[in-house]
Amino acid sequence: MSEGSQLVHQAGTTMGEIVTSVQRVTDIMAEISAASQEQSAGIEQVNQTVARMDETTQQNAALVEEATAAAHSMEQQAQALAKAVSLFHHSAGTGHAGIASRRTA
Repeated sequence: MSEGSQLVHQAGTTMGEIVTSVQRVTDIMAEISAASQEQSAGIEQVNQTVARMDETTQQNAALVEEATAAAHSMEQQAQALAKAVSLFHHSAGTGHAGIASRRTA
């Protein structure tokens, strides 16, 4: 009988160790789950940041296009203004000469 009691005692001890091991595995799996959730939240934040950066980049590209178009327009207007001013200079130069010619005559 003592041998049977000893086997029962060993079985009880082994079962206790198994329960303890299962509890440790459960704890580890809970830690892994929590870490995975944190990682998932971090990845989501990165995705949101990348999306915002993409949106900002697209807005900047649109602003650059608008600025380029405005610069070309201003350049054309400046050329037209320079041409108009040069006509006044030529016209004024001819006008003064004509007035001077009339006075001397």
